[in-house]
Amino acid sequence: MTPETSLSEAFRLTETQKSALTRLGLLSVRDLLFHFPSRYVASLSEGTLGDLQEGEHVVLYGKVSKLEATKGFRSKIPMAKAVFEDASGIKINLIWFHQPYIAKMLRDGERLYVTGKLTRDSRGLGMANPHTSKSGVFEKKDKNGPLFEDNHKNTESYTPLYPESRGITSRWFYYTLQKIFAAHVHEKLEDPLPSALLKKYNLPSLSSALVWLHAPRRQSDAQAARKRFAFEEIFFIQLERQKARGDYQKNDAFSISPAKKDVEEFIQRFPFTLTNAQESAVHTILNDFKKGIPMSRLLEGDVGSGKTAVAAITSYAVVMSRPQKEDGAGAQTFGNLQTAIMAPTEILARQHFEDFVQYFEHLPIQVGLITGSGCRKFPSKVNPKESTPISRAQLLKWVANGEIPILIGTHALIQKSVSFKHLAYTIIDEQHRFGTRQRAELSKKEGYAPHLLSMSATPIPRTLALTIYGDLDLTLLDEMPKGRKPVITEAVFGSGKEKVYERAHEELAAGRQLYVICPRIEEPDGAKERVLQMKSTKEEAVRLKKEEFPNARIEILHSKIKPKEKEEIMQRMLGGEIDILVATSVVEVGVNIPNATTIIIEGAERFGLAQLHQLRGRVLRSTHQSYCFLLSESKSKETKERIKTLVSAKNGFELAEKDLLLRGAGELSGKRQWGISDVGMEAIRNIKMVEAAREEAQTMLHKDPELKKFPLIARRVETLKERTYFE
Repeated sequence: MTPETSLSEAFRLTETQKSALTRLGLLSVRDLLFHFPSRYVASLSEGTLGDLQEGEHVVLYGKVSKLEATKGFRSKIPMAKAVFEDASGIKINLIWFHQPYIAKMLRDGERLYVTGKLTRDSRGLGMANPHTSKSGVFEKKDKNGPLFEDNHKNTESYTPLYPESRGITSRWFYYTLQKIFAAHVHEKLEDPLPSALLKKYNLPSLSSALVWLHAPRRQSDAQAARKRFAFEEIFFIQLERQKARGDYQKNDAFSISPAKKDVEEFIQRFPFTLTNAQESAVHTILNDFKKGIPMSRLLEGDVGSGKTAVAAITSYAVVMSRPQKEDGAGAQTFGNLQTAIMAPTEILARQHFEDFVQYFEHLPIQVGLITGSGCRKFPSKVNPKESTPISRAQLLKWVANGEIPILIGTHALIQKSVSFKHLAYTIIDEQHRFGTRQRAELSKKEGYAPHLLSMSATPIPRTLALTIYGDLDLTLLDEMPKGRKPVITEAVFGSGKEKVYERAHEELAAGRQLYVICPRIEEPDGAKERVLQMKSTKEEAVRLKKEEFPNARIEILHSKIKPKEKEEIMQRMLGGEIDILVATSVVEVGVNIPNATTIIIEGAERFGLAQLHQLRGRVLRSTHQSYCFLLSESKSKETKERIKTLVSAKNGFELAEKDLLLRGAGELSGKRQWGISDVGMEAIRNIKMVEAAREEAQTMLHKDPELKKFPLIARRVETLKERTYFE
């Protein structure tokens, strides 16, 4: 057996197990070694039910009886049930949801170990989905002594629990990994971290860390192993990001030095005064433009903090400039510089187009829009105050010869058919919604590398920003424009909805509009017991019309609606033709409806704090007082505290930091949203570890930019580069 041996070759697998492993992305022995436990259960193995209390994680030894495969009375969920009795004579109920087959795997009267958390309901003490073992969890030996402790000989057990998939249990992972360790396969893996680095930070070697992670003798072993893998992941992300930054800055970029007076005159036409944060951001970006090396900067700010205004001012500095090109006669001007702005959706691209038209309508500057639905240009020859639809071919021709200096679009911008004459500046809105490869495609359109500004309204912790945006300098907009009132946010648990609807009626009577956000599109399947209470857009829209707002114009919006229909609905909302929009989180980013002043979020516990903050930003687009109501039926103290954090946090950045502390690393959606594993997300909670990994990556690249002395590291970095990573 080697690390590259397929699991189907190494072990006897049923078709169900093969399917389950494939769903989890586990194909080889190496994959299984890096399928880490999600948590551990530490408990007293010699305890009896007479000594233990509700809420404890325990390992018990006793007898099972009354085994049966059945279904939930209302939910119809398939399950297995049993009664467990230990030496104290006390009995508890065991239940395994979605695992009726367990009733056939065990025998009445059989003695075994059960591991799980003791809970209590109307029927008394019990365990849900307990882990079972016939001979004790840790008892395997190898030639060098005990690799795995024997529970009944040890006063303390430390049991790893693994992410499962239907057909594969945590117990299967545990015992299969025992066989892999017994074959010493883990010792054949080459450690990618230099020994000097391991020694400097007191980190275990790869082979030791794998044993400690999957079969820890003590809690400190597991912690040391997780620390090693967390550091390793962040270190390689930093290497890849820093190397990408260095490679990008080897390119030439247009040097842009606009007249200060001209920029100030452009800003003076704005109907509002810039905040100090906006002024600072503009100053920083204009300074970057002068250096002749391509800027790479992330502009992060809450919804409504004025990122678009900063983008418009810096775009003005670009499109009003002419590049200098050396020839035999010396410096010669030719054409105007161009700006490209990419947004993740057509709605947001159109919104940016309309904003830029307002900013540039007094200037002889043409602004273009390109999306999958069509193209537009401002100004129209027929009506200079309006935009006009034009053919794609004509738009591309004018962009290619430089007649259109500002082009705004969706992914259509990075198609091969789109060519610029002098692309000097690219702006990417909602950066996290694009892959790094898409960003790179836009950044390498021409011979000169354009200056890059990524914008994001997604609040993320500083440690996460330092990691995933390691190739970007960070600028924060941490102020809101003057005159903009903060959203009044209230958390409502259980009762109290009457006051929420009273406020909604008052706002509707005043001519305002409101959002109602639901976690689901349709009513859940009755078999899914845990989500029975989740509101759906379709059913809630019907209920609101019937019971609360019979005279209101109500519409629904969700991800299954076709993009063209979504845009039509949002245009009607913008035009005031809809009073209440019942939607999923599809409205989270980029929808600007100034007249919408109230948002009611049903099932608030189903959303992350950052997502709730984004949703709240939908009603932060005008000078009217706005309201956000967070409705939840949850009785969990932790959930209530987390939701209340949204009420007290001053801004998205503070909220992101609090969210990081309140939620477990596994709840931060790293794998899905940022491309970082749960172990890596644990490192994000440790600013010292992130800074250390960043510093080590920078030092290594400074000494060896091409990583020629570290071929194993170079291959790993190249693998990271090939992925559409993070966003």
